[in-house]
Amino acid sequence: MDINERIKAMLAEHPIVLFMKGTPQFPMCGFSSRAARALSDAGAPFHAVNVLADPQVRAALPHFANLPTFPQMFIQGELIGGCDVIEDLQVAGELARMASDVMETAH
Repeated sequence: MDINERIKAMLAEHPIVLFMKGTPQFPMCGFSSRAARALSDAGAPFHAVNVLADPQVRAALPHFANLPTFPQMFIQGELIGGCDVIEDLQVAGELARMASDVMETAH
C-alpha cells in the first residue's frame, strides 16, 4: 500500500484524526500540544498519529493535504486545519459540536 493509500485508510478508519508531532501524552511541539489539548477540552475523541514516528507520513502529508505544517486535523476525511483553526473552533464551541455530530453519525 503506498503512503497516500495508508493516509486515506487512517482517515477512513477514524472519524477524527490529528496528525501531530509526538503524542497527546508527550507532545513534541507547542502547536501539537495546544491542538491535542483543544480537542480533549472539547470532548472530541480523536486518533493521534505521531508523524515523528512515521517519516513516510511526515513527508507525504503536506503534499496530500496541501498544508505544509503540523499538526493537521481531519474530520471524516476532510482537512479542517492546523493549530490556530482547531483552537478557534474550540473557543467558539464549534469543535465540541463538530465532534458530537461526527460521533452521532458513527453510531
